[in-house]
Amino acid sequence: MSPLSRRELLKAGAASAGAVAAPGLAQAATAAVAPAPARPPVVQRVSLQVNGRRHTREVDTRTTLLDLLREHLQLTGTKKGCDHGQCGACTAIVDGRRINTCLTLAVMHEGAEVTTIEGLGTPERLHPMQDAFVRHDGYQCGYCTPGQICSAVAVLDEVRAGIPSHVTADLTAKPALGPDEIRERMSGNLCRCGAYANILDAIEDVAGTRSAGGAT
Repeated sequence: MSPLSRRELLKAGAASAGAVAAPGLAQAATAAVAPAPARPPVVQRVSLQVNGRRHTREVDTRTTLLDLLREHLQLTGTKKGCDHGQCGACTAIVDGRRINTCLTLAVMHEGAEVTTIEGLGTPERLHPMQDAFVRHDGYQCGYCTPGQICSAVAVLDEVRAGIPSHVTADLTAKPALGPDEIRERMSGNLCRCGAYANILDAIEDVAGTRSAGGAT
């Protein structure tokens, strides 16, 4: 057998080293791309009073209050708009306060009293705010309307309770419910159709601050 040249010896050594290292490299590459094992969701029981009825559900702890209402209780009047707390379409009244239900987890509201648009009134017996929205055409496509109405109902309760807003002139006195006060308090509820003037009319009508001619 003829002796190997230096070049041939180096080639043979490199080939042997590659053959030894290849299985380990392949395993490392496989491990790097293999997905982590799926972790089962954490489930918790939550019980709430929704529109006067007690509901108990087992939910993933990541479930928002909005998804509990829509997907678990089939109360689809509460709308999913931006799902980031920016449009107000998902507004409901929880323990007397309006909140964006897309921004809070269902399990955070154990025992809470929740009122959605379905709980305010019925087609046969509308809530005064629902009736005013109909009479004043306070909607166009209607998608934002449930959140607008729930928010408007809560706004009047806030004013009755003497809670000031950013435009309240005298923080020591009960807020005067003028157009600026209403606009500020309703600013978190967006209407892409632009029915704001009629929404304002409807709220003033229910509040009793709207003049007969419509001017305030």
